[in-house]
Amino acid sequence: MNPGEKAGLVLLAGNSHPELTKQISEKLCERVGISNVYHKSNRETVVDIQESVRGKDVYIIQTGTKNVNNDIMELLIMSYACKTSSCRKIIGVVPYLPYCKQSKMRKRGAIACKLLAQMFKNAGITNLITIDLHQKEIQGFFDMPVDNLRASPFLIEYIMKMIPDYRNAIIVARNANSVKRATSYAERLRLGIAVVHGEERIPDSDLDDGRHSPPPQEEEEENRLSRGIEIMPMLTPKAKPPMNVVGDVAGKIAIMVDDMIDDVEAFVATAELLKSRGAYKIYVMATHGLLSSDAPRLLEASPIDEVVVSNTVPHDIQKMQCHKIKTVDISVLLVEAIRRTHNNESMSYLFKYITSED
Repeated sequence: MNPGEKAGLVLLAGNSHPELTKQISEKLCERVGISNVYHKSNRETVVDIQESVRGKDVYIIQTGTKNVNNDIMELLIMSYACKTSSCRKIIGVVPYLPYCKQSKMRKRGAIACKLLAQMFKNAGITNLITIDLHQKEIQGFFDMPVDNLRASPFLIEYIMKMIPDYRNAIIVARNANSVKRATSYAERLRLGIAVVHGEERIPDSDLDDGRHSPPPQEEEEENRLSRGIEIMPMLTPKAKPPMNVVGDVAGKIAIMVDDMIDDVEAFVATAELLKSRGAYKIYVMATHGLLSSDAPRLLEASPIDEVVVSNTVPHDIQKMQCHKIKTVDISVLLVEAIRRTHNNESMSYLFKYITSED
Protein backbone atom coordinates (compact mmCIF):
# COMPACT_ATOMS: atom_id res chain seq x y z
CA MET A 1 0.00 0.00 0.00
CA ASN A 2 1.31 3.44 -0.94
CA PRO A 3 1.77 6.01 1.86
CA GLY A 4 -1.43 8.01 2.35
CA GLU A 5 -3.56 5.49 0.48
CA LYS A 6 -6.71 4.50 2.35
CA ALA A 7 -7.04 0.83 3.24
CA GLY A 8 -10.11 -1.19 2.37
CA LEU A 9 -12.85 -1.75 4.94
CA VAL A 10 -14.08 -5.16 6.08
CA LEU A 11 -17.08 -5.44 8.38
CA LEU A 12 -17.26 -8.60 10.51
CA ALA A 13 -19.57 -9.59 13.34
CA GLY A 14 -19.97 -12.18 16.04
CA ASN A 15 -23.22 -13.79 17.12
CA SER A 16 -24.14 -11.37 19.91
CA HIS A 17 -26.41 -8.90 18.09
CA PRO A 18 -27.32 -9.81 14.47
CA GLU A 19 -30.07 -7.16 14.27
CA LEU A 20 -27.73 -4.30 15.17
CA THR A 21 -25.13 -5.64 12.72
CA LYS A 22 -27.74 -5.61 9.95
CA GLN A 23 -28.74 -2.01 10.72
CA ILE A 24 -25.11 -0.85 10.72
CA SER A 25 -24.39 -2.70 7.48
CA GLU A 26 -27.39 -1.16 5.68
CA LYS A 27 -26.68 2.41 6.84
CA LEU A 28 -22.96 2.11 6.14
CA CYS A 29 -23.68 0.59 2.70
CA GLU A 30 -21.13 -2.14 3.38
CA ARG A 31 -21.92 -5.83 3.36
CA VAL A 32 -20.98 -7.96 6.35
CA GLY A 33 -17.94 -10.09 5.58
CA ILE A 34 -18.35 -13.85 5.33
CA SER A 35 -17.22 -15.66 8.45
CA ASN A 36 -18.30 -18.64 10.51
CA VAL A 37 -18.37 -18.31 14.29
CA TYR A 38 -19.70 -21.38 16.05
CA HIS A 39 -19.25 -23.60 19.09
CA LYS A 40 -18.11 -27.21 18.93
CA SER A 41 -19.74 -29.96 20.94
CA ASN A 42 -17.23 -29.37 23.75
CA ARG A 43 -18.26 -25.65 23.79
CA GLU A 44 -14.99 -24.41 22.31
CA THR A 45 -15.37 -21.36 20.06
CA VAL A 46 -14.27 -21.77 16.43
CA VAL A 47 -13.81 -18.89 13.96
CA ASP A 48 -13.33 -19.17 10.20
CA ILE A 49 -12.80 -15.94 8.22
CA GLN A 50 -13.79 -16.80 4.65
CA GLU A 51 -12.46 -13.78 2.78
CA SER A 52 -9.18 -11.89 2.54
CA VAL A 53 -8.45 -9.20 5.14
CA ARG A 54 -4.79 -8.64 4.19
CA GLY A 55 -3.85 -4.97 4.41
CA LYS A 56 -7.42 -3.94 5.29
CA ASP A 57 -9.09 -2.24 8.24
CA VAL A 58 -11.35 -4.74 9.97
CA TYR A 59 -14.30 -3.60 12.09
CA ILE A 60 -15.67 -6.33 14.35
CA ILE A 61 -19.15 -5.72 15.80
CA GLN A 62 -19.72 -7.58 19.05
CA THR A 63 -21.60 -6.45 22.15
CA GLY A 64 -22.04 -7.91 25.62
CA THR A 65 -25.12 -10.03 26.27
CA LYS A 66 -26.18 -12.64 28.82
CA ASN A 67 -23.72 -15.06 27.16
CA VAL A 68 -20.98 -12.63 28.09
CA ASN A 69 -18.05 -15.06 28.18
CA ASN A 70 -18.94 -16.53 24.79
CA ASP A 71 -19.23 -13.00 23.39
CA ILE A 72 -15.75 -12.13 24.66
CA MET A 73 -14.13 -15.29 23.32
CA GLU A 74 -15.75 -14.80 19.91
CA LEU A 75 -14.39 -11.25 19.72
CA LEU A 76 -10.90 -12.25 20.89
CA ILE A 77 -10.59 -15.20 18.50
CA MET A 78 -11.97 -13.22 15.55
CA SER A 79 -9.49 -10.44 16.29
CA TYR A 80 -6.57 -12.84 16.55
CA ALA A 81 -7.62 -14.58 13.32
CA CYS A 82 -7.57 -11.22 11.50
CA LYS A 83 -4.23 -10.30 13.11
CA THR A 84 -2.58 -13.50 11.92
CA SER A 85 -4.12 -12.92 8.46
CA SER A 86 -2.10 -9.69 8.10
CA CYS A 87 -4.89 -7.12 8.34
CA ARG A 88 -3.79 -3.48 8.79
CA LYS A 89 -5.95 -2.49 11.78
CA ILE A 90 -8.59 -4.13 13.95
CA ILE A 91 -11.28 -1.87 15.38
CA GLY A 92 -13.54 -3.43 17.99
CA VAL A 93 -17.09 -2.01 17.84
CA VAL A 94 -18.39 -3.01 21.27
CA PRO A 95 -21.53 -0.97 22.10
CA TYR A 96 -21.76 -2.43 25.60
CA LEU A 97 -18.38 -3.34 27.09
CA PRO A 98 -18.67 -6.50 29.24
CA TYR A 99 -17.24 -6.45 32.77
CA CYS A 100 -17.27 -2.63 32.83
CA LYS A 101 -18.95 -2.71 36.25
CA GLN A 102 -15.88 -4.51 37.64
CA SER A 103 -13.61 -1.48 37.35
CA LYS A 104 -12.73 -1.04 41.03
CA MET A 105 -10.93 -3.18 43.58
CA ARG A 106 -13.38 -4.65 46.09
CA LYS A 107 -11.88 -6.47 49.04
CA ARG A 108 -10.13 -9.60 47.71
CA GLY A 109 -11.54 -9.27 44.20
CA ALA A 110 -9.93 -8.25 40.92
CA ILE A 111 -10.30 -5.40 38.47
CA ALA A 112 -11.66 -7.64 35.73
CA CYS A 113 -12.14 -4.77 33.28
CA LYS A 114 -8.39 -4.09 33.30
CA LEU A 115 -7.75 -7.76 32.52
CA LEU A 116 -10.21 -7.55 29.63
CA ALA A 117 -8.37 -4.51 28.25
CA GLN A 118 -5.10 -6.44 28.24
CA MET A 119 -6.76 -9.37 26.48
CA PHE A 120 -8.10 -7.04 23.78
CA LYS A 121 -4.60 -5.70 23.15
CA ASN A 122 -3.02 -9.15 23.02
CA ALA A 123 -5.68 -10.32 20.56
CA GLY A 124 -4.66 -7.55 18.16
CA ILE A 125 -7.38 -4.92 18.63
CA THR A 126 -5.91 -1.49 17.84
CA ASN A 127 -8.94 0.77 18.42
CA LEU A 128 -12.12 0.49 20.45
CA ILE A 129 -15.50 2.11 19.79
CA THR A 130 -17.98 1.78 22.63
CA ILE A 131 -20.94 3.63 24.19
CA ASP A 132 -21.37 4.96 27.73
CA LEU A 133 -18.76 3.15 29.77
CA HIS A 134 -19.87 2.58 33.36
CA GLN A 135 -16.93 4.73 34.52
CA LYS A 136 -15.10 7.12 32.19
CA GLU A 137 -11.81 6.19 33.89
CA ILE A 138 -12.04 2.75 32.25
CA GLN A 139 -10.54 4.32 29.11
CA GLY A 140 -7.25 4.47 31.00
CA PHE A 141 -7.16 0.66 31.21
CA PHE A 142 -6.62 0.41 27.44
CA ASP A 143 -3.29 0.91 25.69
CA MET A 144 -5.14 1.97 22.54
CA PRO A 145 -7.45 4.77 21.38
CA VAL A 146 -10.94 4.44 22.92
CA ASP A 147 -13.93 6.38 21.59
CA ASN A 148 -16.50 6.39 24.39
CA LEU A 149 -19.60 7.66 22.57
CA ARG A 150 -22.73 8.99 24.33
CA ALA A 151 -26.31 7.88 23.77
CA SER A 152 -27.81 10.78 25.75
CA PRO A 153 -28.77 12.87 22.65
CA PHE A 154 -30.99 10.02 21.45
CA LEU A 155 -32.63 9.61 24.86
CA ILE A 156 -33.15 13.37 25.19
CA GLU A 157 -34.74 13.43 21.74
CA TYR A 158 -37.10 10.65 22.88
CA ILE A 159 -38.07 12.69 25.94
CA MET A 160 -38.83 15.78 23.86
CA LYS A 161 -40.81 13.95 21.18
CA MET A 162 -42.51 11.08 23.00
CA ILE A 163 -43.31 12.38 26.50
CA PRO A 164 -46.27 14.75 26.45
CA ASP A 165 -45.85 17.82 28.65
CA TYR A 166 -42.20 16.98 29.31
CA ARG A 167 -41.77 20.59 30.47
CA ASN A 168 -43.57 19.49 33.63
CA ALA A 169 -40.93 16.80 34.25
CA ILE A 170 -38.09 16.59 36.74
CA ILE A 171 -34.88 14.60 36.28
CA VAL A 172 -34.21 12.21 39.15
CA ALA A 173 -30.81 10.93 40.24
CA ARG A 174 -31.38 7.49 41.77
CA ASN A 175 -28.31 7.84 43.99
CA ALA A 176 -25.34 10.12 44.53
CA ASN A 177 -23.39 8.43 41.74
CA SER A 178 -26.04 9.48 39.19
CA VAL A 179 -26.13 13.18 40.10
CA LYS A 180 -23.69 14.32 37.41
CA ARG A 181 -25.53 12.42 34.69
CA ALA A 182 -28.89 13.74 35.90
CA THR A 183 -27.51 17.28 35.97
CA SER A 184 -26.34 16.92 32.37
CA TYR A 185 -29.82 15.85 31.24
CA ALA A 186 -31.54 18.56 33.29
CA GLU A 187 -29.36 21.34 31.86
CA ARG A 188 -30.00 20.32 28.25
CA LEU A 189 -33.75 19.91 28.83
CA ARG A 190 -34.02 23.07 30.98
CA LEU A 191 -35.59 21.06 33.80
CA GLY A 192 -35.13 20.76 37.55
CA ILE A 193 -33.43 17.92 39.38
CA ALA A 194 -34.25 15.74 42.37
CA VAL A 195 -31.92 13.35 44.20
CA VAL A 196 -32.87 10.18 46.06
CA HIS A 197 -30.80 9.93 49.22
CA GLY A 198 -30.69 7.17 51.79
CA GLU A 199 -30.14 3.46 52.32
CA GLU A 200 -30.70 0.99 49.50
CA ARG A 201 -30.54 -2.77 49.61
CA ILE A 202 -26.89 -3.86 50.04
CA PRO A 203 -25.75 -6.56 47.58
CA ASP A 204 -24.32 -9.68 49.15
CA SER A 205 -21.00 -9.00 47.45
CA ASP A 206 -20.64 -5.73 49.37
CA LEU A 207 -21.42 -7.10 52.81
CA ASP A 208 -18.57 -6.93 55.29
CA ASP A 209 -16.55 -10.15 55.23
CA GLY A 210 -14.34 -9.21 58.19
CA ARG A 211 -11.38 -8.05 56.15
CA HIS A 212 -11.77 -4.41 57.19
CA SER A 213 -13.34 -5.01 60.57
CA PRO A 214 -11.60 -3.60 63.67
CA PRO A 215 -10.68 -6.12 66.41
CA PRO A 216 -13.17 -6.67 69.23
CA GLN A 217 -13.09 -3.94 71.89
CA GLU A 218 -11.86 -6.30 74.63
CA GLU A 219 -8.93 -7.49 72.52
CA GLU A 220 -8.11 -3.91 71.56
CA GLU A 221 -8.02 -2.81 75.22
CA GLU A 222 -5.68 -5.68 76.12
CA ASN A 223 -3.34 -4.83 73.23
CA ARG A 224 -3.25 -1.18 74.21
CA LEU A 225 -2.46 -1.94 77.84
CA SER A 226 0.21 -4.53 77.01
CA ARG A 227 1.99 -2.15 74.61
CA GLY A 228 1.52 0.92 76.75
CA ILE A 229 0.74 3.09 73.70
CA GLU A 230 -2.27 4.96 72.42
CA ILE A 231 -4.06 3.54 69.42
CA MET A 232 -6.74 4.80 67.06
CA PRO A 233 -10.22 5.32 68.52
CA MET A 234 -12.96 2.82 67.80
CA LEU A 235 -14.39 3.25 64.32
CA THR A 236 -18.13 3.82 64.17
CA PRO A 237 -20.02 2.13 61.32
CA LYS A 238 -21.45 4.30 58.57
CA ALA A 239 -25.23 4.58 58.74
CA LYS A 240 -27.47 6.04 56.06
CA PRO A 241 -30.93 7.43 56.74
CA PRO A 242 -34.02 5.84 55.17
CA MET A 243 -34.60 6.60 51.48
CA ASN A 244 -35.85 10.11 50.90
CA VAL A 245 -36.30 12.48 47.96
CA VAL A 246 -34.40 15.76 47.98
CA GLY A 247 -36.53 17.94 45.71
CA ASP A 248 -40.20 18.41 44.90
CA VAL A 249 -41.67 15.74 42.60
CA ALA A 250 -45.35 16.24 43.53
CA GLY A 251 -47.54 16.55 40.45
CA LYS A 252 -44.60 16.11 38.08
CA ILE A 253 -43.28 13.56 35.61
CA ALA A 254 -40.26 11.87 37.23
CA ILE A 255 -37.54 10.75 34.81
CA MET A 256 -34.78 8.57 36.27
CA VAL A 257 -31.57 8.45 34.22
CA ASP A 258 -28.69 5.99 34.41
CA ASP A 259 -26.10 4.35 32.17
CA MET A 260 -27.61 0.86 32.46
CA ILE A 261 -30.53 -1.01 33.93
CA ASP A 262 -29.77 -4.57 34.94
CA ASP A 263 -31.21 -5.73 38.27
CA VAL A 264 -34.28 -3.54 38.67
CA GLU A 265 -35.06 -3.85 42.40
CA ALA A 266 -33.44 -0.48 43.19
CA PHE A 267 -35.29 1.22 40.32
CA VAL A 268 -38.61 -0.24 41.48
CA ALA A 269 -37.96 0.84 45.09
CA THR A 270 -37.13 4.37 43.91
CA ALA A 271 -40.26 4.46 41.72
CA GLU A 272 -42.43 3.47 44.68
CA LEU A 273 -40.86 6.26 46.74
CA LEU A 274 -41.43 8.81 43.96
CA LYS A 275 -45.03 7.68 43.60
CA SER A 276 -45.61 8.12 47.32
CA ARG A 277 -44.21 11.68 47.02
CA GLY A 278 -46.78 12.58 44.37
CA ALA A 279 -45.11 11.92 41.01
CA TYR A 280 -47.92 11.09 38.59
CA LYS A 281 -45.77 9.46 35.89
CA ILE A 282 -42.41 7.73 36.16
CA TYR A 283 -39.95 7.02 33.35
CA VAL A 284 -36.56 5.29 33.38
CA MET A 285 -33.94 6.21 30.76
CA ALA A 286 -30.80 4.10 30.34
CA THR A 287 -28.32 3.40 27.57
CA HIS A 288 -27.86 -0.33 28.15
CA GLY A 289 -30.93 -2.46 28.82
CA LEU A 290 -29.46 -5.67 30.23
CA LEU A 291 -32.66 -6.47 32.17
CA SER A 292 -31.36 -9.64 33.76
CA SER A 293 -33.23 -12.32 35.69
CA ASP A 294 -36.91 -11.53 36.33
CA ALA A 295 -36.55 -7.82 35.51
CA PRO A 296 -39.47 -7.77 33.00
CA ARG A 297 -41.89 -9.23 35.56
CA LEU A 298 -40.82 -6.77 38.25
CA LEU A 299 -41.09 -3.82 35.87
CA GLU A 300 -44.53 -4.90 34.70
CA ALA A 301 -45.82 -4.93 38.28
CA SER A 302 -44.06 -1.67 39.28
CA PRO A 303 -45.30 1.94 39.24
CA ILE A 304 -42.87 2.68 36.40
CA ASP A 305 -44.77 3.75 33.28
CA GLU A 306 -41.99 3.31 30.70
CA VAL A 307 -38.43 2.01 30.51
CA VAL A 308 -36.54 3.49 27.57
CA VAL A 309 -33.24 1.88 26.55
CA SER A 310 -31.07 1.84 23.45
CA ASN A 311 -30.39 -1.19 21.28
CA THR A 312 -26.77 -1.62 22.38
CA VAL A 313 -27.88 -4.94 23.91
CA PRO A 314 -30.54 -7.23 22.40
CA HIS A 315 -33.68 -7.38 24.55
CA ASP A 316 -36.45 -8.64 22.26
CA ILE A 317 -37.46 -11.39 24.67
CA GLN A 318 -37.74 -8.94 27.56
CA LYS A 319 -39.93 -6.65 25.43
CA MET A 320 -42.35 -9.50 24.81
CA GLN A 321 -42.57 -10.08 28.57
CA CYS A 322 -43.04 -6.40 29.49
CA HIS A 323 -44.89 -3.90 27.29
CA LYS A 324 -43.34 -0.96 29.18
CA ILE A 325 -39.90 -1.45 27.58
CA LYS A 326 -39.24 0.87 24.62
CA THR A 327 -36.17 0.92 22.36
CA VAL A 328 -34.21 3.81 20.87
CA ASP A 329 -32.05 3.01 17.82
CA ILE A 330 -28.46 4.25 18.12
CA SER A 331 -27.03 2.39 15.11
CA VAL A 332 -26.54 5.67 13.21
CA LEU A 333 -24.11 6.79 15.96
CA LEU A 334 -21.95 3.70 15.46
CA VAL A 335 -22.14 4.06 11.67
CA GLU A 336 -20.87 7.63 11.82
CA ALA A 337 -18.10 6.62 14.25
CA ILE A 338 -16.98 3.84 11.89
CA ARG A 339 -17.09 6.16 8.88
CA ARG A 340 -15.08 8.89 10.60
CA THR A 341 -12.53 6.42 11.97
CA HIS A 342 -12.00 4.85 8.56
CA ASN A 343 -11.65 8.22 6.82
CA ASN A 344 -9.33 9.60 9.54
CA GLU A 345 -11.81 12.36 10.33
CA SER A 346 -12.27 14.10 13.66
CA MET A 347 -14.70 12.51 16.13
CA SER A 348 -15.41 15.80 17.91
CA TYR A 349 -18.71 16.31 16.07
CA LEU A 350 -20.11 13.22 17.82
CA PHE A 351 -19.41 14.89 21.17
CA LYS A 352 -20.98 18.23 20.29
CA TYR A 353 -22.97 19.64 23.22
CA ILE A 354 -21.93 16.66 25.38
CA THR A 355 -21.00 17.96 28.81
CA SER A 356 -18.17 16.60 30.93
CA GLU A 357 -20.75 15.29 33.43
CA ASP A 358 -22.41 13.04 30.85
